[in-house]
Parts: sequence; structure tokens; C-alpha cells
Amino acid sequence: MTSTAGHGSRRAAPRCGPKPLPEGPRAAPPQDPVLEGLPPLGGFAACGLDGSLRNPRQARRFVAHTLHSWQLPLLVADMTVVVDELVTSAVRCALLAEPQQSSADYPLWLGLVRHPGHVVCSVADPSPEPPGQRDTHSAGLDFDGCDLDGFGLELISALSESWSWSLTEPRGKTVWASLALPGGG
Repeated sequence: MTSTAGHGSRRAAPRCGPKPLPEGPRAAPPQDPVLEGLPPLGGFAACGLDGSLRNPRQARRFVAHTLHSWQLPLLVADMTVVVDELVTSAVRCALLAEPQQSSADYPLWLGLVRHPGHVVCSVADPSPEPPGQRDTHSAGLDFDGCDLDGFGLELISALSESWSWSLTEPRGKTVWASLALPGGG
């Protein structure tokens, strides 16, 4: 089953999929059976996520594959921490707090964009609620709930150049973070 993506009758593929940009030769990406068969990656990659608890793991693998394909292995560790927090928060808080009003196959979208000097990752979810930094004393240490997203945002702040969020149409939000390329370039 596929879902409508973007405008008109264009359909989203049932797998993560990159949009390659024309570039010179690249090193072969690490072999991953889940990602086999995908075309080489360029400066933009996106992955639809179904909102399940396995999404953070899938997102980490997608990010590692993408950054290795872009020959940016030094960003993998920090970017996977950032993306893990964004996707985990979206699955645990946004999807549970906001009952799905549509039968979208992919209620979450993860995107990576390479710019000169930095890479931006973003996660779109259907909840309009802003990501919130929680007071560590009032949040408690509820490891099963959403109370850790404030700590996660502190991690994102520490690892990224900047981060923010915005409401998206027709509903929901996108949370993004920008990480500097090693050596500025």
C-alpha cells in the first residue's frame, strides 16, 4: 500500500528513498540489507516512518547509510543521537498524544539535507504541540513516558549548531537541527 506524497497523484514508495543530486564518483556505502537496492545518495534524502517503536532504530540506520554515502562518517555518531531523540519523541509523544486522523502509511518523515558547511536533519510529525524543555525537577525520571524529551533537547542543543521547529500545513510540525560538517566543509 502506498500513500499520497506531495502534490497530485504522485505516490510515496513504501521504503525510505533518497533523491540523488548529480555529483562525481562516491565511495560505496556500507552494506545494509534493509537499504540494498536504493540508488546512491546525493545532497538530499528522506525516509517515511510508520510511527512504530522500531522507527528510531530504522532512522539511525538510514542516517548512518546516508552520511557514509555522503562521505561524512565523522558526523554519524552525533547525527544518530540527534535523530534518535527527534524520532523517539515523535513516536512516543506526538503520535500517542495526537490520535491519527488519517490513514497515512507514513505519519512521520525524516529528512536530511547537505548544505555547504552543515547538514540539517528534520522530523515531521502530525502533532502541533511544540517540543518542550522540561524542568528536570518537575519532569521526574519517567523512562517509559515522554518526560525525557527535555533532556533530549539538551542533547540536541549540545550537539548541533542550532535547532528549531515550525508548524506545518495542513497540520503538525517539523523539528530540525543543523550539525556542522567536520572541518567546515
